[in-house]
Amino acid sequence: MAFNDRLQGILGKEKDPRSQAPPPLSKSEMDSVEKELIDITGKLDAERKSREGIGRFLKHPLQVLVEKPENILIVCAPLSLIVFIGGFISMVKMYGIQVLFNSTVIDDFAVAAILISIIPVAVLDFREQSRIRNLETALPNFFRDLAGMNDSGMTLPNAVHLVAGAEYGALTPHIRKLDNEMSWGTGFVEAMYRFGKSLGTPLADRSVDLIAKASKAGGDISEVLRAAANDTFEVVNLAQERRNNMLIYVIIVIVSFTVFLFVIAVLVSSFLSTMATAGTAAQVTAASSKFMSRIDLPAYKRLFSHAAMIQAFFSGLCAGQMGEGRVIGGLKYSAIMLIVAWVTFRFFI
Repeated sequence: MAFNDRLQGILGKEKDPRSQAPPPLSKSEMDSVEKELIDITGKLDAERKSREGIGRFLKHPLQVLVEKPENILIVCAPLSLIVFIGGFISMVKMYGIQVLFNSTVIDDFAVAAILISIIPVAVLDFREQSRIRNLETALPNFFRDLAGMNDSGMTLPNAVHLVAGAEYGALTPHIRKLDNEMSWGTGFVEAMYRFGKSLGTPLADRSVDLIAKASKAGGDISEVLRAAANDTFEVVNLAQERRNNMLIYVIIVIVSFTVFLFVIAVLVSSFLSTMATAGTAAQVTAASSKFMSRIDLPAYKRLFSHAAMIQAFFSGLCAGQMGEGRVIGGLKYSAIMLIVAWVTFRFFI
């Protein structure tokens, strides 16, 4: 305000009231105005940089990290590397390089690093997909109610205001925000675009864009709302049907992994243990060259543990791709099966 008043005062000094041109500024006044304009421009640039890229992350780190599930890797990936490299270096310093071959402690650090990376992503992705599913499930009812009220002769702002008092689950806060914006004088089209942006789902963006363009074109908005309601209802039903049909394949993947663990457990506890005992007895009786050599049972266990953990991770990704159509959706299965494999080999096999 001080700058505006000063500038208006300078520009307002006219020698002749009938003159339309402002009086020329002195060099000191021009330098002062130019300096203040540069300061204001610098502040605007700093504010713009703080809203994007690394500036936004430094200003709102938690908000950026939870905005998208994969953003949490900004923290988790370096942390997992620190855990693995730190554990590796500490074990080698304490026990020497032979710890890589005669101990599973390095494998434990590797598993811990992988879990640190994928568990936060899996949790945030599961939460985000639950939010999207709840919002998209409520959208058809919202559009259908708006269409019915508009058919009865009610204006769209009044219809939105009346609908905002109902309960639509996770969609209710967004509807009330839409009602508030329209009550403050925001146009229906602009308010709907903001509504779709706040939801942040592809289905909501498509439906809102359809409604907004039809409203601009001057068509029958009730029919457009009803068409959007039917479209979202069909999409939600198809997605639910797909999940139900593909659930059996997810179960098959999990059962296959469980059977693999069971077969390894039986193989190690019965066959390999018996062969190791026989090999040791043969060596004692000096018959190893004719019968068999000594079987390194811990090496076989470690080899099988590596195979089980690799299968656990990638089987989970396959389950996510088949069940949800997204590889990242399988990280929760990968984390669970990886923990099961690690616990099985460390405490039961």
